[in-house]
Amino acid sequence: MRKRDKTSAKARPDNVKRGQRIVCLLSEEELRMVSRYLDKYSITNRSRWMRETLLRFILKNMNKDYPTLFGENEMRR
Repeated sequence: MRKRDKTSAKARPDNVKRGQRIVCLLSEEELRMVSRYLDKYSITNRSRWMRETLLRFILKNMNKDYPTLFGENEMRR
């Protein structure tokens, strides 16, 4: 019986195959900013960082815009 490869499970704990691709274009200045940030914080996996940063922003906005039973003004009373 073959032993399981433990490194692939650590890389993706949710075991989801990511086959969809998103491409974005950056200017030279934007690319330098991103590269400087990644170097400063020793981030080696750029795609994981981009994915987590983008999804974190989206989830934050979705939670903020979540419909509630009462409006904001009514909840502050």
